[in-house]
This record gives sequence, C-alpha cells and structure tokens, in this order.
Amino acid sequence: MVIVMKANATEEQISGVEKFLSNLELGVHISTGSERTIIGVIGDKRILIDTPLEIMPGVDRLVPIMEPYKLVGKTFRPESTVINIQGVEVGGDSLVMMAGPCAVESEKQLIETAVFLKEQGVQILRGGAYKPRTSPYSFQGLGEEGLKLLARVREETGLLIVSEVVSTDSLEKALKYVDVLQVGARNMQNFDLLQHIGKSKMPVVLKRGLSSNIEEWLNAAEYILNEGNYQVILCERGIRTFETATRNTLDLSSVPLIKEISHLPIIVDPSHGTGKWNLVTPMARAAVAAGADGLIVEVHPNPQFALSDGNQSLNFESFSTLMDEIRKIAPILKRELSQ
Repeated sequence: MVIVMKANATEEQISGVEKFLSNLELGVHISTGSERTIIGVIGDKRILIDTPLEIMPGVDRLVPIMEPYKLVGKTFRPESTVINIQGVEVGGDSLVMMAGPCAVESEKQLIETAVFLKEQGVQILRGGAYKPRTSPYSFQGLGEEGLKLLARVREETGLLIVSEVVSTDSLEKALKYVDVLQVGARNMQNFDLLQHIGKSKMPVVLKRGLSSNIEEWLNAAEYILNEGNYQVILCERGIRTFETATRNTLDLSSVPLIKEISHLPIIVDPSHGTGKWNLVTPMARAAVAAGADGLIVEVHPNPQFALSDGNQSLNFESFSTLMDEIRKIAPILKRELSQ
C-alpha cells in the first residue's frame, strides 16, 4: 500500500505519518516527487485495518499495490528515477555509456582500453575482477588485484568504475575500489547478496537472470530497494530461449515495458545479448531506439586474444563506429550522452 500525501502537506505532517507507521513496526519508504510525497508501507497490512490513516493531517488517499513488488513500481514513484553517480546521470534525458573488457587481464590492457574509451566519450569503465564462469577451468578473474588495477586506472583517466560482485566477500572488497556495483545474471536471485548491496547504498547495475521473467527481475530489485538503496539500474542482457544462432535472445521489448511499470532506469547489454561482435552495434542502435537509458558494451584491444568473451567484444575500430552511430540516433530521441 502507498499513502499519497496532499500537495500542500507539511514536513511535520509527513513526519507524523512516518512515525505512526514506524511505531506499528511497518516498513516505511518515502518518495518525494515534484508535486507531492508518497509513502510506501511494507509489512502486514492487517495491522492498519482499524487505524485512522485516512483522516490523519496531510493524507490525501490510500492506494493498494496489486503487484508483488512495491517499491520499484510506478505506483510508489510515478516519476522516473534519475541516478546521479558523481556527476554522471543515468535516466531522464541522459544516455550513459559503460564499456570495457569483460575481464581485467593486465594493467597494460586496462589502461590502453580506458584511454581509448575516454576519448570516445565513455563515462564508466566496466571490467570484471571476479568472473563466474560456466566451466571451473575457465579464467576466473584476478580478484582483488583486478579491483586495484581498476582503481589505479580511474586515478589516471577519471573514468568511473563498474565491476561485478559475486558474493558478500567480493562485495566487501569491491566497496573499497569501485563506483558502481554489478550483479550478474547468475546472481540475480542471490537474495543474501542483494540485501547486503541494499545496505551498502552503492549504485548497482542489476542484470536480468538467464531465464528470469520481468516480475522475477523486478522482485530482485525490490530486495535492494527494501534495504534503503534506491540507486538501482536494471540491465537487459538477453535471456535463454530455444534459439541457438545467438548466445542469448536479446529481449528489447523489456525496455519499453519496464518504462511503463517501473520508475528505475534501464540499460542494455548487446554484447551478452547476442554473443557475436558483429551483432553488437545494430542491437545497440535498436536498444537506444527502444528507449534504453544507456548501454554496457564489451571492448578489448585484441578480442582474438581475450581471456573471456572475445567473440562478443568489439575492437577499438568497431566501438568507434558504434559511438558514431549512437551520436546520430540520440538527438532524434531527445537523448544526450551523459557527461
């Protein structure tokens, strides 16, 4: 349930409702919009059956939420969320570009890639320090040493850093080095990890699970918001279907659908979505046209020698072409590359 406050409700009235609900040991989440404040209530609603909520000063009306997710839906927050990450905006009219190698392999590889991406207008460098792989014999990443390299490159280039966490232990380490956390597809329903990320209050990219539907994906985001962290960026990265011609099936219909039912920003990963480098640019164009708030793309100086996902990584020339095409499309859709 949400409590819609009157447009002229005072801070004292809002605080009074919040205190009343807290005394009943209900979860309280406040969303302040441009016109009015909405209070989300989490917990056993039977407690409120005989309470005078509707006649409390400043209260306009009570609205039940029918969806299983409460905080990520537009009933709780009608206005789209814009996340500001140290000056880089995700959502609204901005179009954010995240790019970099699937895995951090060496300082030389990382700095070479970062300098190039900076010149191309990328704002956030992606790089995997922890790499959960299908095979236990595949390259698993450099761990904390990879995080240290990412932090060092940030000092040299000014790019923000996004990197995947796979456990509470890796989360604890990553918090010391990165600007944005990433939850990969395999960990979308790692609820313990999601709750710890929620408590961290750090911006997070939450990728859609391999075979997860939209409701399951939004409920995963709900775990993070329920801990007080509203800085969640959804990421469509393709789902597993019967199709074998591509690595996954990139479900771009999820972009406008998420825009209808959730206030959270959504970006698209055309690299994992297709698994083929030659399909990345056309699907990136399509993602922006569908209304995505940004892209996360895998880029490597020498994809043929990459230790992870070389087949879907763009080289520098291909990524430069992608950026040229995005710059042409963005203004048509009244989007600006985030600075």
